[in-house]
Amino acid sequence: MPPRRPSLHDLETGLRAGRRATLSRAITLAESTRADDQALAQELIARVLPETGNAVRIGLTGVPGAGKSTMIEALGVWLIEHGHRIAVLTIDPSSARTGGSILGDKTRMQRLSVRDEAFIRPSPSSGVLGGVARRTREAMLLCEAAGCDVVIVESVGVGQSESELAELVDTFCLLLVPGAGDDLQGIKRGIMELADVIVVNKADGDNVVPAKRTAGDYRHALRMLPPATPGWTVPVLTASARDGAGLAEIWDAIDGHRTLLDGAGLLARRRERQQLRWLRGLLREAVLQAFHELPGVADALADAESAVAAERATVPQAAARVLEASGLRATV
Repeated sequence: MPPRRPSLHDLETGLRAGRRATLSRAITLAESTRADDQALAQELIARVLPETGNAVRIGLTGVPGAGKSTMIEALGVWLIEHGHRIAVLTIDPSSARTGGSILGDKTRMQRLSVRDEAFIRPSPSSGVLGGVARRTREAMLLCEAAGCDVVIVESVGVGQSESELAELVDTFCLLLVPGAGDDLQGIKRGIMELADVIVVNKADGDNVVPAKRTAGDYRHALRMLPPATPGWTVPVLTASARDGAGLAEIWDAIDGHRTLLDGAGLLARRRERQQLRWLRGLLREAVLQAFHELPGVADALADAESAVAAERATVPQAAARVLEASGLRATV
């Protein structure tokens, strides 16, 4: 016999009580593609929406090998020891061929995962750009409703569309490793311009001096870039997730950035902009899906692709034919 489907009342009560099992189930509903699950999840979010919005939302990305999971675990344990309740939403890359993902963050964060004050949720990126999952926003709201006052979103790593992660959070943190500072580790200028806090990790043992040198290189580079937040000087810190060094300084920087945003009225404006961007993004997805489901579009698209591949039509001509077949009037 399948397990009993939880009622909306059960979900709301469990979520407000901060039960991790209920929070996990609620996020599963939000990530589901079933229409009935989506309806239940959205009604639940609507009910608990007044309880959301008070958490510090942190996005963390970094170069491969920077130790993102290790840093999140060390910072998470430190935050718990200082009275916080945290949620970690980690995004695993989905396979382009199979759609599968590793989802191994709970095994990588063993110390943190056993703490009652922590909730760790791995989700597949499922092909979404920017290293974020499609339902990360809903997951953040549900975590906040369950009493988490710090929400950390870890992306799959530096890529072309990290702006997607920056549009989810209040403070965007970039994690680097010692060395290779002269060529700025291949970090693109766009990523640098998004960062609110930069941390050079693994500043321990023989890496202490190289870490300080790398931090100096980035401080110099940042002088030529506008800050992501007006009036904020982006700190470049050194830390060691392994030894626990620099964790207090990282949190002070995040807290200082949040204080500046709140005091200048920028936090409300940033979140409003994020909400509107989310709305427009969902509408684009819905319109595109509805377009592909229109009668005749699939065949017209196949013909257009063949025509382009065989150089019988230009891309704008082919696109115009698909639009004409759909019955829509639009200029390409």
